This record gives sequence, C-alpha cells and structure tokens, in this order.
Amino acid sequence: MEIIESIDNLQVQDPPGEDFSSADLEWVKFGTAERCDDVALIPYDRVDAFIIGECSCVECPTRFHIERGRKRARGSLKQYKNDEYLEYRMYWCSFGPENYGEGGSILPSRRYRLNTRNRAAIPQSMRGCTCHFVVKRLYARPSLALLIYNDRRHVNKSGFICHGPLDKDAIGPGAKNIPYVCSEVQQQTMSMIYLGIPEENVLEKHIEGIERYGGSDAKVKSLACQYVQKLGMIIKRSTHELDLDDQASVRLWIERNKKSIFFYRDSSESEPFILGIQTEWQLQQMTRFGHRSVVAVDSTFGIKKLKYPLCTLLVFDSRQHALPVAWIITRSVAKADVAKWMKSLLDRVHLVDRGWKANGFLIDDAAAEIEPIREIFSCPVLFSLWRVRRSWLRHIVKKCTNVEVQREMFKRLGQIVYNIWGGADLAVSLEELSLDFVDQTSFMQYFKDSWVPKIEMWLTSMRALPLASQESSGAIEAYHVKLKTKLYDDSHLGSLQRVDWLVHKLTTELHSSYWLDRYADESDSFLNVKEEYIASTSWHRALQIPEDSVSFNRDPLFARVVSQKDRCLNRVVWNPGSEFAHCDCEWSLQGNLCKHVIKVNMTCGNLDSHKSSMSFQSLKNILMDLWKKPVDDSVGLDISMAWTCQMLDQVEKLVRLSKCDDIGLVVKDMPLKWVAKKHRTTCGRQLSSVITSPSRTKNNRKIPSAPKKSRKRKRVSRLR
Repeated sequence: MEIIESIDNLQVQDPPGEDFSSADLEWVKFGTAERCDDVALIPYDRVDAFIIGECSCVECPTRFHIERGRKRARGSLKQYKNDEYLEYRMYWCSFGPENYGEGGSILPSRRYRLNTRNRAAIPQSMRGCTCHFVVKRLYARPSLALLIYNDRRHVNKSGFICHGPLDKDAIGPGAKNIPYVCSEVQQQTMSMIYLGIPEENVLEKHIEGIERYGGSDAKVKSLACQYVQKLGMIIKRSTHELDLDDQASVRLWIERNKKSIFFYRDSSESEPFILGIQTEWQLQQMTRFGHRSVVAVDSTFGIKKLKYPLCTLLVFDSRQHALPVAWIITRSVAKADVAKWMKSLLDRVHLVDRGWKANGFLIDDAAAEIEPIREIFSCPVLFSLWRVRRSWLRHIVKKCTNVEVQREMFKRLGQIVYNIWGGADLAVSLEELSLDFVDQTSFMQYFKDSWVPKIEMWLTSMRALPLASQESSGAIEAYHVKLKTKLYDDSHLGSLQRVDWLVHKLTTELHSSYWLDRYADESDSFLNVKEEYIASTSWHRALQIPEDSVSFNRDPLFARVVSQKDRCLNRVVWNPGSEFAHCDCEWSLQGNLCKHVIKVNMTCGNLDSHKSSMSFQSLKNILMDLWKKPVDDSVGLDISMAWTCQMLDQVEKLVRLSKCDDIGLVVKDMPLKWVAKKHRTTCGRQLSSVITSPSRTKNNRKIPSAPKKSRKRKRVSRLR
C-alpha cells in the first residue's frame, strides 16, 4: 500500500447507517517509511457512531475508554500543519493496556488502576489488549476528524487473542452473572471432553460440580450448558500447529504456557534442544508423593519414531501406580545437560517445599548418567529390569515361532542375568547360548547386533546398583504402555516428527487422563474410571487372584493359574519364581509383565524350594557387603555394623507400616522428636512484663522507658 505524506487530498468518508466500524472504511497509510499508521477522514459528528460500531465487533466485543486527551483553543496557533489537532483523544480497548491476568502487570507510569466508568467491569478483565486508535479534530478543518488506527487487532503483547469468543480464557464484563466454576470443576470438565466422554455425561457432572458451590436453577443450568458447549468447541478446534514451522510453533506454545515450563533451551549449533514440562498439578503430585519416596524415570521413549526422545519422571501414588510428574523432550544425555534440567526441576520443587527430598531414584537405562542424580537429588540410585525383560521377550515372541523354544531361550537369558552374583564367565555363557540356539538365526542376529556390544555394561549396572521390585517395574511398564497407546495412534502417525504435536498430546489427553484417574480415586466418583485405574497395573490385578487358583507341577517345573473370567481356562507359567518367567497369555506374549507371572512369583516367595527374587538378592548382597568384617576389631567393622543395623531397622519399620491396618499403633511406638528451640511456643509461661509491677513510682510519676526502635524506613534523601 502506498504511503502518503499529506492528508490534503484525503477523501472524506461518511458510510450510510446509524453506526459503522473500521471494516466500512477505506484506510490508507500515512507517515514515513520508518513509521506509518492507518488513517481515514470522517465528519466529526460521526465519531460517536464509529466508536459504537467498533464496540459491536462480533469477534471481539468490547468498549473503548479515553486513555489520553488534549485540547487547543481556536486561534492559539499562528502556524500549523494540515494534521494539527484542535482536540486529541486516544481511545483504548477496555481490556487493556494493563494486564491484570496471570503474568500481567500495570503500566510503569501508573501506581493504580484508572477508575473511569468506561473501563472493563472487573479487574480480571484487563488482559493487556493493544487495540487502540486516535481521533484528531483537525485544527484547519474543525468539522472533520482524522482517525488514526495504531493497532486494529485485539491481541496482547505476545500476539495472542486476549478476549472475546476466540479466547478460551476470556472473562467479559458479564462474568459476575456466570455461576462460579472452580479450577477443579473446570479441569474435570476439560478432562472428560479430552477423553471423548459424551457431552450429556459431561454436562451432568459439570452441573453437579457447580451445585457443590451454590444453588441450581434453570438459568444456572442454561449457562452451564453454554459453558460446556463453548469449552468443547474450543477444545475441538484447538490444534497443535500454532505455526507451520515446528520450531516457531513450540516457541509460541512456550510463550503461552510459561507456568508449565521448568526448563527450555532452543537448539543451536553448539547446544541441543531441551524442553522440560511440568504443570501445576504435576508439581503438586511430585511434592506430595515424591517426598521421602522413590522417583522413577521412563527414559528414551520414542527414540526411533519421534523427532526428539521423551523422558518421563514418575512418582508412585497412594496405590503405588506410576504417575507422570515431569516430561523432558531432548536427545541429549550428556552429563552437563542432564544436570541443568534436573537442577531447574529440583529448584522448582523447593520453591513449594524447602524440605522436599527423594529417598531413591529409579533408572531403567544402563547408559544413563548417575552422577547428576547423586549430586543433585542426594539419594541412592536403583535399577529396574523392566526394559531389558520387555525387549527380550517381545523379540523372542516375534522372531521365534516355536513356543517351547521361546520358553527355553527366555529362561537361558534370565540365567545369564542371575549369574551376575555367581561369578560365571559372561563370554562362555554367551557362546553356549549361541551354540544351543544356532538355528534361531533371526533372534540371534538381533541379539548380537543390539545387545552383545552393551550387555556387559547392563550387567555391571545390575550388579552395582540395587534392583527394583516387580511392583515398581510393573507400574512403570503400565505407564509406558499407556503412553504408547496414546501417542502411537494411527491417526497421528504423520505428526510424530513435530515437537508441538507431542507437547499438545502430553499436556491435553495424557495429562487429563491421569488427572481424572486421581480425582475419581480420591473423590470416589466416576466409579468405572476408578475401577479401570485401580486395575491398570499387573500387580493389582494379581492381588485379585486367590491363592487356591495357583498350582505347581514338578516335572517339568511349571505353574498353572486358573483364569478368573473362565474357570475352565488355565494359564501356564514356565520358569516360575523368576523375573524371566514365561506365560502363554496374550498380555505376556506382547512383552508385558502379566498378572499370572506376578501371582506365581508371589506364591513362590513363600516357598523354601524356590529361590528369592532378584531385588531381594540384591538387597541381601548389599547388606552382606556392609556387614563384612573389613579388619579384625577395627573401627570399619563398627561402622559397617551400624549401617547394617540402621538399614535393617528402617526396613522393619516400612514393612510394619505397610502391613498394619491402624497407623496409630505404629506411631505410638515411635520415639519422640523434639523440634528446634526457636519453634517452641510460650504457652503456659508468664511474660516478665506481666509479673513485674506497673512502671510508675510512688508519686505516680511515669518512669521513662527505653525508646522503642522505629521500624520505619528512612528516606534515601536523609541518608545522603
């Protein structure tokens, strides 16, 4: 568009109709190449009609207030330009320019909010809108007004729509008439919509949530129906592609969701991309369930399919289910990069709870950096076998068609792992394995290419670190399977290489799913969701199998588990009592740790004829290493014995606490712990001022007391 430097030849526009808006005018650029604005010339008596038309915009209905104004008297200027003003008024959208929302601030030049009657009805409505225009009543032609539109879009400084029907967080002047919707009810409604629950059921639960905080009538139900429909429409129309460029789209999402980001570093030639995501709800769960408990990690998810692998930090909730509390999207596993995002995450947690501390950190990858975990979290590191077991079993079932060969091969691989404490030669064991299964070329080729180069590293980690239990391994695997189901849907295969799609999927569908699971369990609502949530891990499903449903066969050694759905069906578990047991159920043949294997191993743990689990053997070896006598009658012996007794005492307390139905019996036997002296109260202790007599002499004269220290801050000018 051509830029004009004079308004002398500008045509006066007078659109028909009672009101009109900027869409009814033809705008031209006025100014210089460095700075120009859209201008139009209208009769001065039609200014009010223009303002009313601008307020009636369908996409962003609003009101405009006078932000700034000046006047001149006629004849006050001897020389003037053609665009000099007689009256000058700047009109600003009433949803700005200040931003009283989250992350907003008032203008630096103001110490308080302007109290003009044309402002937005409530302070929360100030959303930092930048839309404003200027009306100049021309000095040379007082019957005309020059309209100068500085910014015609109703957006904030970040470029996002900040009010109106297109803004999902909009709060209009009529918000006081809307029934109160707390964050819990809003999150519940959003979670149900994201999970595809029918709108009738969503509306029913939404109205129930509103009724908990106030009454209900026809108007409330009508407004609730409109709220649910609008929210559903916003979610349905929402997209992960905020920009065609993936990198720019991620930046826009980060700008919009700063409170959910604990670490971000864009990719460059020298530094890799790192994005750490943690919502406020995830932060609450981490401080609640991670304190004095174990933090686990599901690392390197999607390393082959996604643009950047996904790492998930997990905590175990009240039912010992794995709960995602942070997502890290990056390809870097370097020590320096891992230390940076871990430090940022821990600092974020300590802002909420300074005393938060993890008792253990559970890893599932032998190549993971352990030093940053020990330095930052200051806790022991444990190792989980679930990734090794799942990978081996899946490829055995996939590449070996003979069921008997599958059982024997899985058993032999388990024996190699069990021999980490037996002192067997790894090279000899691998050679025997390749000779015994030389006809299984497909699997053996995979094993030689993928595992032989790194199996020594994995076995060394298993030997050096304490091993996790089957319950925690099953919980992590359950999260991994759910994550895989959510992300690897056929309808999204074309978006796997976009980071914005991954972020959108995690923070909407997956986050809503776990939020609704926890809400259903704690509030005892959504009973079908609660039942599915409780039975989401193989460990809890195994607890539902009665003891008499398990039977053993001695020669050959295997176990039978009677199906609870069909009593005529038996599941056969080979190599019972081992983490590498093989079951013929469909869930196990997909590489998962099934309930039948866990139930059989529970039963074997109570039998003397079966060896203990690997996690228990790992604990026993650690205790034996502590107990070993370093030198006869040395101080090292005393230290080892003290550590051993302390660990045994803690294990006994944890076992007693987990098995006891009445926590009061356990707390009663615990020793008293005195708090610091500075935290003790003065209850029951008389103050010296109360005991002493009043501060007056016999002649009833006041005794001058010591001057009180003034807590007033001194002016800077007095200190100079």
